[in-house]
Amino acid sequence: MSLYSLLGALEIGLIFSLVALGVLISFRILNFPDLTVDGSFPLGGAVAATLIASGHDPFLATLCAMIAGALAGFITGWLNVRLKIMDLLASILMMIALYSINLRVMGAPNVPLISEATVFTMIQPTWLPDYVLRPLALFVVVLAAKFGVDWFFSSQYGLALRATGANPRMARAQGIATGRATLAGMALSNALVALAGSLFAQTQGGSDISMGIGTIVIGLAAVIIGESILPARRLVLTTLAAVLGAILYRFFIALALNSDFIGLKAQDLNLVTAVLVTIALVLPATRKKLFARKNGRA
Repeated sequence: MSLYSLLGALEIGLIFSLVALGVLISFRILNFPDLTVDGSFPLGGAVAATLIASGHDPFLATLCAMIAGALAGFITGWLNVRLKIMDLLASILMMIALYSINLRVMGAPNVPLISEATVFTMIQPTWLPDYVLRPLALFVVVLAAKFGVDWFFSSQYGLALRATGANPRMARAQGIATGRATLAGMALSNALVALAGSLFAQTQGGSDISMGIGTIVIGLAAVIIGESILPARRLVLTTLAAVLGAILYRFFIALALNSDFIGLKAQDLNLVTAVLVTIALVLPATRKKLFARKNGRA
């Protein structure tokens, strides 16, 4: 695999690290099966691309994309908390609605950004190639997001969110407003996903209505792979595992698709994803069995 392909895999992996952090918040911390991700990811790209193409500042466009994603997550939580719609169904309803909303935002199936300024072109020095700058800039963004999530969930309000996901009945008994905690957690989760979508659109040269398909699968795969290679109870290590899982996932995908002797092509991407997720799910159980056998022999 060439250096260019390696950096490209790292770039996409870092972007989906933000998705993995968002999925970690909803699925693992809040215990909320959230499929809104498949809609909030392209929503971030649609909002950012539309604003940038209209001549707005790329940084402002990225911020607006995060706000739009947070609003989408908030509405999903509101459907569950206030209208008492089942969590999974509420997220499916929002995901379906976001398809039409994204088309409305863009006004077309896609918005190109080939000749437009992005957050990466705004900070690019003349001596640094763009394929090197993008992974470096994304690394800084992911690092800031990871430490921000760690800090937030170690605060008093963050601990209340963690208690809400772990045991909502006990959390309510302790005086925690679990409904508000769920709304805040869902907003934060989808804000991170929308940020990833906005950065993805700016790195890929535009936003497309179909770019969110399978995002939740990628996010879950990253979380599962990360937990398999770095099992931990501490949140600091759990968020690190999610980031590493997303990067490793993209490296595995790039390696498989760039291995000519295997014969895989771009259309085999979903097959490779399914195999990787299966291995990640089976690996912890296999490890436990081997460990139990060793202890039995000892």
